[in-house]
Amino acid sequence: MTQKPAEVIIPREKAVFWLDERGYWRNEAGKFRKKKIIDYFHRAIGRDIGGYYVIQDKGGVVEKVYFPYMDTALFAFDAEISESDDEIVLLLNTGKRIRVRPENLFIRNDILYAETPGDRIRFTERALMKLSKFLEDANSGTGIRIGGRLCPIAEKPPPESPRTAPPDA
Repeated sequence: MTQKPAEVIIPREKAVFWLDERGYWRNEAGKFRKKKIIDYFHRAIGRDIGGYYVIQDKGGVVEKVYFPYMDTALFAFDAEISESDDEIVLLLNTGKRIRVRPENLFIRNDILYAETPGDRIRFTERALMKLSKFLEDANSGTGIRIGGRLCPIAEKPPPESPRTAPPDA
């Protein structure tokens, strides 16, 4: 029988890094610069009843760090579009891929988001540029045309308070 490694939990208020509103990892020294570390952090994001966390193995001890984030912890970094323009798949910062469902899209403060059960995903400029050819005016709002069908995108008001903020923000 293998022994489960020890787990150390770091609460959000003790985390020394956070995710800003554009999907950049930061600490008190500024924006993370090393792509390998940035990619590792994004792919290490998980979520449980305590919120979003980054998990890493530190020599037989698993460190689970609940981190602050400015808007959301999930970002659509890229979009893959089928040749027939009838399917769009988002590539998230975590490495996960999800299919765009027009009914799950919404706009808040001129920012495009997608919702999945329990998660909100913010589109980065790169993903939004790829989707731009599908966005159209629709009944005094914005819509997305997928598979020849124009679907309106809901406008939502901002939440009353931010979800979490970085340390000393």
